[in-house]
Amino acid sequence: MVRRNSKKAIRKFLKHNFSLVFTIGAVVVGLLLGFLLRQFTLPKEVITLINFPGEIFMQILKLMILPLIFSSLISALAQMNAKDSGQMGLITVLYYLTTTALATITGIILVLVIHPGDPTIKNDIKVTGVSHGTINPLDAFLDLIRNMLPENIVQATFQRTQTVYIKPKTFHNITGSFVSPNRHRIIEYVPGMNIIGIIVFCTGFGIVISQLGERARIIIEFFIILEAVIMKFVEVIMWFAPLGIVCLICGNLLELDSLSDTATVLMMYVITVISALMFHTIINMPLLYFLLTRKNPMIVVKGIAPAVVTGFGTASNGAALPLSMQCMENNLDCDRRITRFVLPMGSTINMDGNALYEAIAVIFIAQLNNVTLTLPEVITVSLTATLASLGLGSVPAGLVSILLILSTLGLPLKDVPLLITIDWLLDRIRTAINVLGDAFATMVVSHYFKEKLEKSDEEDKFHEELKIEIEQLKSAANSRNPSVILWGDNQSLKSYSSLPISAVRRHLSVDLTMSWRKNTLNPLTLRKYSKASLAKVEIV
Repeated sequence: MVRRNSKKAIRKFLKHNFSLVFTIGAVVVGLLLGFLLRQFTLPKEVITLINFPGEIFMQILKLMILPLIFSSLISALAQMNAKDSGQMGLITVLYYLTTTALATITGIILVLVIHPGDPTIKNDIKVTGVSHGTINPLDAFLDLIRNMLPENIVQATFQRTQTVYIKPKTFHNITGSFVSPNRHRIIEYVPGMNIIGIIVFCTGFGIVISQLGERARIIIEFFIILEAVIMKFVEVIMWFAPLGIVCLICGNLLELDSLSDTATVLMMYVITVISALMFHTIINMPLLYFLLTRKNPMIVVKGIAPAVVTGFGTASNGAALPLSMQCMENNLDCDRRITRFVLPMGSTINMDGNALYEAIAVIFIAQLNNVTLTLPEVITVSLTATLASLGLGSVPAGLVSILLILSTLGLPLKDVPLLITIDWLLDRIRTAINVLGDAFATMVVSHYFKEKLEKSDEEDKFHEELKIEIEQLKSAANSRNPSVILWGDNQSLKSYSSLPISAVRRHLSVDLTMSWRKNTLNPLTLRKYSKASLAKVEIV
């Protein structure tokens, strides 16, 4: 009997957590297979073939990002009024800034306490160079503003703006050589989707549509249906997630040259980063969520777990975005308008893991070079890492953000490649934490806005029902210029959509409905439940 109940419980668990079990299994299999195959010397062609299914899986997921952001943001904002969407956006940004600042402070405290930087590390491991240029903090900030307001929305889907510097030219002549003393700064387009510009455009587009009322009903329905189609595509794609994750993790492990040497030399650095990430995950985010909502954070962790594991397997916030939406709506019963608004924004600007990692990486490099940072410099690291993670979060491995902070402090850039050797693991952990942070943010916004949105839905539904009833009354009256008197205000039936919702309540009285159906033109009553009085409705 006990065995039968155990089997039944296992079946029930697998049925309700099918996606989570298979995704975790894929991560474990990928790690085991990667470490096992590293014992053999495999040709590069074989490694390429192993990694190929994962590469295709990532490409298909990234293919869904752009249409999903367009459809989800526009459809969500178009179904809300401008006041609600503005308040929701403000709370979302404030929450993201708070968690990112907490993550940065946590990373700085731990890296200063543990002090993983040792100058001898640079002599113990061979690193390859990385091409980089001088990065000016002002240019990075201006590039962020430029990308927020792209001049061509189509171009923003595959290019973004970036300030680059041209090296001084050397001129040779009969008297010797002359080097131009000035660098040339130019603004050019570089490959890469301008996600933040697309989000700003979609936000404005959705808010404007919401102001057009019935005239925009067709286009709203279009984006709602488009979103449903994209999510159906994602459901089919996620059936191939286990295979894709296995191939991605296994292929990445096989591509590393000296895994054991790197792990040994950078052990304290890895421990510092992971410890800070775990502290932020276990303490900071759940505690902040509990203080704001007085709800159990473990419910959120359990509900979003499949998306978190997918984020670890793919090392991409964007790739985990569709599954995050499914988990929030199906597992945590979150309003789809909230998920469609908060999650796309979070996948771009909510980079808790990146901000924490960048702060630790910069101070680690300073320790490698025997540089002791002063308090103002530490504060500069904190602020720069927080702000850089918002605008440069889509850059792989946070390389540009790290170079930006190092340039700000005047620290050497030549040690950055040292960090990239171990970033294959840390990047996956950061991504998983970013996905979890997006889920907490969505639930916080839902806590404050779910009831307001539901109330707004009821008012809109009643508005439509009352409009139909009055149209029936208009037809029954068979009058040339009928009008409705509500609380003493004359309103033409033709402009009924402009009547204030507060003028009427949700329920019509039975007598009123019956009278309309009988085509009775006598004065009728409409009960307003918030007051012990009656509103007169009559034909003039």
